[in-house]
This record gives sequence, C-alpha cells and structure tokens, in this order.
Amino acid sequence: MPSISLTALTEHCDQVMRTGQCGDYPGAVNGLQVDNRGAVTRIAAAVDASLATVRLAIEARADLLVVHHGLFWSPTHPWTGHKYELIRLLVENNLAVYSSHLPLDAHPELGNNARLCGALGLKRLKPFFPSHGNPIGFQARLKISRDELALRLQQVTGVKPLLIPAGRPLCQRIGVVTGGAGADLKLAAAEGVDTFITGEGPHWTYALAEELGMNVLYGGHYATETFGVKALAAMLSEKFRLPWMFLDHPTGL
Repeated sequence: MPSISLTALTEHCDQVMRTGQCGDYPGAVNGLQVDNRGAVTRIAAAVDASLATVRLAIEARADLLVVHHGLFWSPTHPWTGHKYELIRLLVENNLAVYSSHLPLDAHPELGNNARLCGALGLKRLKPFFPSHGNPIGFQARLKISRDELALRLQQVTGVKPLLIPAGRPLCQRIGVVTGGAGADLKLAAAEGVDTFITGEGPHWTYALAEELGMNVLYGGHYATETFGVKALAAMLSEKFRLPWMFLDHPTGL
C-alpha cells in the first residue's frame, strides 16, 4: 500500500488552502491538529471531528482524518471521560487530524461555497460576505424562482431546506455562505443580494428577513458543508495516489 509523509501531505494542504493567510475564529486551529507516527496510507474525510467520526475513521483503517470542524474551539481540558476516550483512540490507532475551517469555506475551487454554487448552477461568481478579514462566500446573478432554487438546493444536499419567502418570488442576485451565517442577514443584504443561502440561523431571523425583504434558504449546517472536505480529500487522493472515503455522520442541523 502506498505511504506518503504526513508532513509532505499537510504542508501541501496548507499551501493549497492558504492556511496561514486566512483569519478565523479564536481556537479554530487550522492545519494539522493531531500528529501520527509520520505516514499516511488512507484518508478519511468528515464534516466534524468528534468521537463518533474518529471511530468511523478507525473502522475505515484511515490514518488521516480531514475535517471542516476541528477538535479545538474552546479550552479542551481536562482530558477526562469522553475527551480522554477520543484522545486515546487517536493515539492508539495512529490517526492524525487535519482541520480547515474558514480557509475551506473561502477557497475558490475546493471550498464549500464554491462547490455548492457550482452544484446549484451559479456561475461568474464574485467574492461575498467578509469574515475575519476575507470574503468567505460567493454571489452570482441568476433569474430563477425561489421555489425552483429551493428544489435545486434540496437535490444537491439531500435535505429539504427551510425557506423564508420574504423577498420577491423571482430571485436575481443570490448569495451563498454555507454553515451558520443566518445571524448575519444584514451583512448579506448590505451587499445587495435578494436571496441568501446558508445552513442555519436563529429564530429571530425570520422577522429580520421580512424586514429586509430578502428570501432566505436554510439548507442545514451539516448538509451545506459536506462539499469542501470531499473536494479537499479527493484532491489529496489524486495528488498523492492514496485512497479516500467520506464518513457521513449527519447531525440534522
């Protein structure tokens, strides 16, 4: 079975994803989060790094887990209970973890937003929605009914979106930011979109969308963010001639 240096693989990943140039939330820790013994023979990809996906990766005999949502967002000590079990499994099973959060959202080819836009048939994309110093989403012009757009979103994610029909029935300028950008509807509206696609948002955003006169489609945080890790893992697989698999562990959120 082919074996590739973990260092060579993650350094290439950092270069492609511009890991060092992209801002992110405190504690996101983009890049290699957990080491292994130094080699990779099989790649697993998942949206979230969790005890459940780590177990799935071990069952798949992977030695590298590539994720969008990594292990570190806040203080992670003490290492007890489920946290100890997770770390024990990683170390004993030689499983490295590589995370790419906002860099993977923003990437113009491999990113969640670029891939979702492509799946929806949106073209001539323009950068959209600044976050931590860089635009992370894309917007495009397309005349399409909001019902047809909602149907397309359901077809590409496999999840029926929640539609807030607060704008005109005919969408013309569409913005896409996967994940949990619903609380920032004002930011999206300020950039002139009449329709905003994201993963989820708080209850009060329904009334805010009505005030803004903007259609909103909540496609699911998980469902809208499966695209990037698949593309990233597939790129690494092709580059280094390693097998890869996607570990589907949907949250329904």
